[in-house]
Amino acid sequence: MAPGAVDQTEKEQTGAPLPKGVKLGPDGKPCRTCTDVSAWMAMTKGTPKSKSSTPIAPPVLPSDCPPDVEQLGRSSWTLLHSITATYPERPPPSLQSETRTFMSTFAKLYPCWHCASDFQDWMRRDGNAPRVSSREEFGRWMCEAHNAVNVKLGKKEFDCGKWEERWRTGWKDGRCD
Repeated sequence: MAPGAVDQTEKEQTGAPLPKGVKLGPDGKPCRTCTDVSAWMAMTKGTPKSKSSTPIAPPVLPSDCPPDVEQLGRSSWTLLHSITATYPERPPPSLQSETRTFMSTFAKLYPCWHCASDFQDWMRRDGNAPRVSSREEFGRWMCEAHNAVNVKLGKKEFDCGKWEERWRTGWKDGRCD
């Protein structure tokens, strides 16, 4: 756990238990950016109860609200993969250095503190430092980083052999043309 962080199982200052999925920030208060919209709404308004077997649609925030952890993640990965897709095939050493600095800074400034801490830890492990000597190398590294997060979240891994088709050229079946 990050220094100063409070375990998510602790109770809010009111003493009421927090709904599952609510993350607390280093200040001990619920972290909006680290919590998905369903958990946030359960905490702030209560979840609607349904006696029927018809599932309730997951809550969606209006577009002018702060992003939840899932929206933030999707948007961030879209940005990062788009950067790799437009990265030079043979970047000069100065750009390689700036790119490594950018990734390090991005991981430090990421709004979800526990996500940021996890990503920093992952990049510090052997073999996980940003590989930025070419577009291909950077694209594969970004895909590996994204897959590491997907595994942690219980999501399916993406075939990194198709990163360029997904993020740069578009699918071969023409659906992006």
